[in-house]
Amino acid sequence: MDRDTASPRMPRLALLGASKSFGQVRALIDGNLELMPGEVHALLGENGAGKSTLVKILAGVHAPDSGELKVDGVARRFSSPADARDAGIAVIYQEPTLFFDLSIAENIYMGRQPVDRIGRIDYETMHREVADLLESLGVDLKPRQLVRGLSIADQQVIEIAKALSLNANVLIMDEPTAALSLPEVERLFAIVRALRERGAAILFITHRLEEVFALTQHVTIMRDGAKVCDAPTTEMTTAALVAKMVGRDLETFYPKAEVVPGEIKLSVRGLTRTGVFKDISFDVRAGEIVALAGLVGAGRSEVARAIFGIDRPDAGEVRVAGRRLAPGRPALAVKAGLAMVPEDRRQQGLALELSIARNASMTVLGRLTRFGLISGAREAALARDWGARLRLKAGDMGAAVGTLSGGNQQKVVLGKWLATGPQVLIIDEPTRGIDVGAKAEVYAALSDLVREGMAVLMISSEMPEVLGMADRVLVMHEGRISAEIDRAHASEQRIMSAALGQADIHLGQAA
Repeated sequence: MDRDTASPRMPRLALLGASKSFGQVRALIDGNLELMPGEVHALLGENGAGKSTLVKILAGVHAPDSGELKVDGVARRFSSPADARDAGIAVIYQEPTLFFDLSIAENIYMGRQPVDRIGRIDYETMHREVADLLESLGVDLKPRQLVRGLSIADQQVIEIAKALSLNANVLIMDEPTAALSLPEVERLFAIVRALRERGAAILFITHRLEEVFALTQHVTIMRDGAKVCDAPTTEMTTAALVAKMVGRDLETFYPKAEVVPGEIKLSVRGLTRTGVFKDISFDVRAGEIVALAGLVGAGRSEVARAIFGIDRPDAGEVRVAGRRLAPGRPALAVKAGLAMVPEDRRQQGLALELSIARNASMTVLGRLTRFGLISGAREAALARDWGARLRLKAGDMGAAVGTLSGGNQQKVVLGKWLATGPQVLIIDEPTRGIDVGAKAEVYAALSDLVREGMAVLMISSEMPEVLGMADRVLVMHEGRISAEIDRAHASEQRIMSAALGQADIHLGQAA
């Protein structure tokens, strides 16, 4: 359905026929978007589809080469973010940009603090107005609190309060849930719904398709710099969204290989770290994907770190292919055939300023070195081989890995560890922050690996991912495994019940 026939109401914001090029690169070819009052509008597309460029035009960061922008029916042209802010447009980024050593109130009113008759900052008025804003959002935050130490979720609430203090009626939320726990996501959704009821127009950018159906009323999908779909959310399905975004039908988004599990490759017994997790025991077999699920803070990543040897456990043992690992010794774990792809690939998995080839070969440089010199040809060949296998989209292996999209960065981290020839792969949040097409390719790579006999321990907060890829699900609650559920019995309800500690569930055969 075309938006101009969908409703007689005037859009809060309308972008018509916008284009933007950077040199020879056409980032936006035909940008079209209408945001209606009282509506949450999803903007979807793979990385490189043009979403970021479109958002930066709306935020006043970039001026379009052509096209028209209207706010409440009035044509506008922004030359700076301040122009967009003055027009009532606010952008809430995935990682808020606040001053940590200032209070919440000082952050909200930065540069425009109310003053008294002699020009001094009127803190009483400022604190009262901020308290009213925070109360209206239903959050337990105080105006005088320092920002330092607050969660990402609370920082996003501060950004929303700042937007409301500026009388913004268009809010652009760019991947706001990527770093949030489930309760924090639910609180954010409640705030967004309240803003919608006040008549705000909200543009919601996400890679999590379940959020589209839970929160939004309309969907715009972009591909290759242009709008390819514009429809009410109720008219869409997950399969249709995926097909529109990637330009092809994905016969199976979760290409789980049907493999008969083999011998035990990873055995964990009685693993305990005081105050973090206790008595963790499980096995992972060759050809099997075991998911470690649970709420943020349940101890999933901490268990993985202890298995790999980053953190030293207080009790318990880990064996890889029957060989007991020395605790707290990651280098020995790698030699034994264990590999770990961390959750934060940018901080822990990659050296962003180094080349793709160097990052891909970093774990095996000893094999590429002769007489103390690294063979550039062998390094490049290794990177090309793994790049081809993982469908890496990169023209030049000598380019900095920081120039790649999130999905391609994840493939480089995966290739780096697969180059060590592991028997067991631990992968923490394998598709966080990457687009739907890249997700499908990562799932295909994992499916290939288990088909070849690798054992995979996957930590994931995304329920569809867990249900789609795991042979068994181990659910953690407050540092313990509260449930073990096989693929045939796994459901969102059972997993969430166990994650909340409501029941001990053991369905299916234990490994």
